Amino acid sequence: MIQFMATRKQWTHDDLLVAFRLYCRTPFGRLHRLNPEIIKLSELMGRTPSSVGMKACNFASLDPVQQARQIKGLGNVSRDDRQLWEAFQENAEATAAEAEAAYARLVGNQTPPAENELAADAELVPPTGPTEELRTVRARRVQGFFRAAVLASYNFRCAISGIALPELLNASHIIPWQKDTKRRADPRNGIALNALYDRAFDRGLITFDESFRLVLSARLRAKAKSQSVPEQLKHWFYTLEGTKINLPRRFTPDPDALAFHRETIFR
Repeated sequence: MIQFMATRKQWTHDDLLVAFRLYCRTPFGRLHRLNPEIIKLSELMGRTPSSVGMKACNFASLDPVQQARQIKGLGNVSRDDRQLWEAFQENAEATAAEAEAAYARLVGNQTPPAENELAADAELVPPTGPTEELRTVRARRVQGFFRAAVLASYNFRCAISGIALPELLNASHIIPWQKDTKRRADPRNGIALNALYDRAFDRGLITFDESFRLVLSARLRAKAKSQSVPEQLKHWFYTLEGTKINLPRRFTPDPDALAFHRETIFR
């Protein structure tokens, strides 16, 4: 046992970033040693699947949502774990970019995420030179991190309709991408919505109140008074007004971000 402890592999900063990335993008119930993704990751890291899974689970003890649910980590959270978590709370964009870069180094792939990992509101412009290309790669990585973290938190289901087809889901920014750089990758600044609700939310046609209930805009309300209201609007909007969204297992939407949406985007 003494010899094992002396030769135990230490967790580097890159290792912690990769484990944190794993925590953010893996649904609960799948952070275990039998998960094929964790097995593959552990082989690349030169660690056991159990150690990688346990390190990712440790971040749950720092997550306020998990604390409220009385879901604890392993109780051996390190100072470095805590510092990484606090850095993410302070500047999610920078930490997400670091985590994605660390993962890229680990797998030997410096390319940005695939297009299908990107949400529709990225609004990325084509690069015009080396510096702009690096910025575009960073933005794609950050957007890919955000999408994966938000959808995993909602178990790949729309928070309003419950639709469980990832191809139809977007990770919707509450405070828009352009408005707050630090919160671009913050999952608490996101909600999993299908393409219809994502568009309505982005255009200020719907929002959510302090109790996470669906609120319709004056424009939609006026449409409801029309004699020729499409059945689709009734089904997708009017019959659901006032219902509470399905909250995620982690990274609950930030009340301050929702207040910003109600005050500046909702109309």
